[in-house]
Amino acid sequence: MNQAGKDRRGRSRWAGVPRWARLCTIFGTVLVVLSGAVLVGYEALLARYEGSVGKGDLFGDQAAGAKEKRSDISGPLNILLVGIDPRNAKQRPLADSIMILHVPAGMDKAYLFSVPRDLYVDIPAFPKAEYAGGKGKLNGAMSHGSNVPGGDPDAARGFELLAKTVQQATGIERFDAGAIINFSGFTKIVDAMGGVDMYIERDVRSEHRKPDGTLREGNPNGYGYIGPQAEYKKGNAHLDGWQALDYVRQRYPRNGVPDADYGRQRHQQQFIKAMVDQAFSADVVTNPVKLDRVVRAAGQSLIFNGRGNSVVDYALALKGLRSSAIETIKLPGGPVNSGSRYLGEEFQPAAKDFFTALKDERLDAFLLEHPEFRQTTK
Repeated sequence: MNQAGKDRRGRSRWAGVPRWARLCTIFGTVLVVLSGAVLVGYEALLARYEGSVGKGDLFGDQAAGAKEKRSDISGPLNILLVGIDPRNAKQRPLADSIMILHVPAGMDKAYLFSVPRDLYVDIPAFPKAEYAGGKGKLNGAMSHGSNVPGGDPDAARGFELLAKTVQQATGIERFDAGAIINFSGFTKIVDAMGGVDMYIERDVRSEHRKPDGTLREGNPNGYGYIGPQAEYKKGNAHLDGWQALDYVRQRYPRNGVPDADYGRQRHQQQFIKAMVDQAFSADVVTNPVKLDRVVRAAGQSLIFNGRGNSVVDYALALKGLRSSAIETIKLPGGPVNSGSRYLGEEFQPAAKDFFTALKDERLDAFLLEHPEFRQTTK
């Protein structure tokens, strides 16, 4: 993959592109560029994007009667990004992917890290969903919190309990913004950008998909699936939407991911950086038709809450971030067992030092002392 921000001849991809055409929003698996190309005025596009993004009371602020924040956005910031894949409107969603984007006070860099969805945690009581609290896997907090007595599950309400649980598990006192990304609409964003170029770090085989993208058949004689598998070969690759989503979902050693969910977390982080590069490419920002498709696809796939600041406010605040300024982090962890029974995952003690450094704005110094926390491609 080319060096971020440059074409094959070393020139800036932004040469000749107006500064106001460089605005972007970075939320977990989606970075949508806000631009005013020849056929669409800047203000009109901002209004179109702001109006297309789903909004939800992700932190319970509105229900509590909190007044909207109308001040400028400044760091440090902690943004919680959650991916869900609901099967139907009646099924409570689980948090398939949980990521945190930390932006220091300088607002010129960011740290992206995943929280294991199987983290074994204390989930606090949540009366509005009639949940009494208990111990369990972190992704279950979203399911418990989404319960609406007498009604269909509410993902926004589930996010609220998940956020409280993540804060308790990490020591992060407050999230400044949050987003729910619906994976079923995620593929549309990738396809709207014309696919994404990324480096595949090792050969991976799909658990669920055939080479043509259709689902594999269930094994009539037992567990699992049968039939040919989609394959992702080590090296540079161009992925369509279904391929990108399929690749970042793989987590089994039998499919080429020996470090299981930790490998999947790393692949998701690598993919987000590739999405940043793709969204910043002139092929997207100077093409009004493609840009509009990306904007509309993102709006259909996101629920956002900026605690009083809009998605456009965050686009302006984070406009200086590039993929080269996003440091991906791996948090050390391991299994929790009760006898022979697997309960989930737990952070190793060094992770507590990481969260202390994050709170104290000392992550640069911490990573110099602990380079093993830096995510690398194998």
